[in-house]
Amino acid sequence: MNRLIQSAIGIVLLSLAGLPGGTASAADRPNVLFLIADDLNNSLGCYGRPMVKTPNIDRLAARGVRFDRAYCQYPLCGPSRNSMLTGLYPNSTGIKGNGQIFRQTIPSHPSLPQAFRLEGYFAGRIGKLYHYNVPNSVGTNGHDDPGSWELELNPAGVDRLVEQPDEIFSLVPGQFGGTLSWYASPRPEEQHTDALQAADAEWVLERCARQSDRPFFLAVGFFRPHTPYVAPASYFEGYPKEEMPVVRGIEEDRADIPSPGLMSAKKEQETMSDDLRREAVQAYFASITFMDAQVGKVLDALDRLGLSDNTIIVMTSDHGYHLGEHGLWQKMSLFEESARVPLLIAAPGVSKGGTVSTAPVGLVDLYPTLAELCGVSPPDNLQGQSLVPLLRDPEAPGRGWALSQVRRGGGPNGFEGYSIRTPRWRYTEWDDGGRGRELYDHDADPRELTNLADDPGHAETVAELSALLLEAVRSTFPPSGEVPALRNGLWAPNLTNP
Repeated sequence: MNRLIQSAIGIVLLSLAGLPGGTASAADRPNVLFLIADDLNNSLGCYGRPMVKTPNIDRLAARGVRFDRAYCQYPLCGPSRNSMLTGLYPNSTGIKGNGQIFRQTIPSHPSLPQAFRLEGYFAGRIGKLYHYNVPNSVGTNGHDDPGSWELELNPAGVDRLVEQPDEIFSLVPGQFGGTLSWYASPRPEEQHTDALQAADAEWVLERCARQSDRPFFLAVGFFRPHTPYVAPASYFEGYPKEEMPVVRGIEEDRADIPSPGLMSAKKEQETMSDDLRREAVQAYFASITFMDAQVGKVLDALDRLGLSDNTIIVMTSDHGYHLGEHGLWQKMSLFEESARVPLLIAAPGVSKGGTVSTAPVGLVDLYPTLAELCGVSPPDNLQGQSLVPLLRDPEAPGRGWALSQVRRGGGPNGFEGYSIRTPRWRYTEWDDGGRGRELYDHDADPRELTNLADDPGHAETVAELSALLLEAVRSTFPPSGEVPALRNGLWAPNLTNP
């Protein structure tokens, strides 16, 4: 019954959606298919991880540009997604926690999909684009922004309605979204939430194909591989547990890391056995491959309906994810595994298929990029760079850096960590360097195992990167210099531009 109601609502909205907008005809304006996974790191075949089977994301990479050094601005769902969808850094959105939305801080700012709506695009959402509490909010609007969309579909499958909490293993009994938890489901693939989302996406695309006088911005937010890592059991079979990698040398690695760099560690993860570590990795990889299969269904529908030649496709994640590196799991660190994200953009007539850009870029760059590609007028306060020059020429240098941040502690005693990534270096300062610095040379140390910040031989590099970091951080604040205060009684740190 719910899906019949959704269909009826969708038909009404689409029939009323032919609003005038923009100056170009629909035929001159490309569509946008925006695909985003939840908690997906770069464990993908096209990113050099052949162990992980992602044939559909790989074929998307073959038809567009793969950004090899793409980074989130905050390694947590809510702040990252609000930043990405507003084109502003967290210091300007004021959003540094989950359960918050930018309408509480900058209510008049048009979101990315809203900017497209205002210029005549049909904008629809399926699943998670802004923050959701996973798994409890699956099937609801969560912390969504109604102004961003004309159509909102929230399917919920057996992984939400049937299988949790009784059947799912968790390191902390009774908890599923915030800690490591997993389950090899015996139930059919088509009954799972992400599969229902792919079916809904196909349904929407079919109707968009019939309404050729209006371009679309369709966003599909898959929930996998977010915990609990639930996928049909057949996907687990492709990853024999005994073959799953386990990170070694953790104690030696941690010796030169400042304590704030490890504050995302959780007590229950510190004592995991190797067997449990392998099970967690197996379930995470299985969830990725299951999600990839759903991406394939959406891409197949786009091709079948003849929409691919005039549709820009974006595939990304809200942040990266640790699988035991530095003894850490999940997110909320400023290491490469947590800050780095996959980013693929296929822009017909603009990008050349199968190319790679190694310039550091951020999720904050997607808003100005898509606006430029589609002839949509963005607000004048966006803080990202357009990636169109890099799509045309993947060897272009771009801005030359990407910035990520995270806050440690709450209230007035909390402090910030900022990390800047250049083509060669990652440099991090905790509390302006007062609580530690980190410097990693990615040419020689891609796993970030040796902190060079206190090495006298790298003092000049530290000084140069510290100055660059300060300049970059200053650019993330609004012109007033003060972070907007959260409304509705929610606390936010009163930070000002340093």
